[in-house]
Amino acid sequence: MLRTKLLLGLNKMFKAPVHPFNLSNDGVMTYAEWQFGKGEDTIRFYLDFSDVEALFFDKTVLDVGCGAAGKTVYYATLGVRKIYGLEILEKYRAEAELLAESKGCSGKFEFICADAADTGLAESSVDTIIMNDAMEHVDDPEGVLRECVRILRPGGRLFVNFPPYYHPFGAHLSDAIHIPWVHLLFSERTLIEAYKQLVKDLPDGGERVEFRISTDESGRETFSYINKMSIKRFRRVLANAPAKCVYYKEAPLRGALAVPAKIPFLKEMLVKMVVAVFEK
Repeated sequence: MLRTKLLLGLNKMFKAPVHPFNLSNDGVMTYAEWQFGKGEDTIRFYLDFSDVEALFFDKTVLDVGCGAAGKTVYYATLGVRKIYGLEILEKYRAEAELLAESKGCSGKFEFICADAADTGLAESSVDTIIMNDAMEHVDDPEGVLRECVRILRPGGRLFVNFPPYYHPFGAHLSDAIHIPWVHLLFSERTLIEAYKQLVKDLPDGGERVEFRISTDESGRETFSYINKMSIKRFRRVLANAPAKCVYYKEAPLRGALAVPAKIPFLKEMLVKMVVAVFEK
């Protein structure tokens, strides 16, 4: 397709951002190691409201959407009593457990392969839940919030942060497509065709396609790994949340964009991170 060729040509003009999938392919570091190194960054948006001790010290913690659990293991080093890393993909278990062992955290860490809307954890058994870059991936956001509230102890808190869908890289394709706001410029069909071409010769290209793309009921290929969570949609989720939202923030891409990032239409494209804290 002409549009696919145009996208591929434009893509060559943009520098590839650092991405853990590519670092792993190049033998630089594993996905888990990369996550561990980014652990502090994953909670920095919460620290305007809380602090590390209140989040983790002597707490039972759940990390929703942990991937290879590098960030979960990082949290384990901050004084937790027990921490669960919940991930829907079983393939990350061995990598996660190996990292936990290497950091001396095996006794505190447990990898759970489950849907975030049905964790299997006991009611009122968790003090802190972290959803870092996970809200935009879950199939049933409302169901996930209900499950989180169910397993939180009274007074427990759920910490959520995610980049909204219309963020420059909100399509989550930056491992191969480096054009900001590319999902506003090209159709999903064009993005899928281009993405497949860009990863087809990579060692894990097949896995990447399987992870991101599926076929809907009509037989059309679609990106199934994201739910296109926008700020507007999340505000609707907030309005019907089963727990009180005690903190909310929309962080702009840059400080200089703080004012335009408050304008309803523009904020979807100029907000870097949506942050919310719920208390049971």
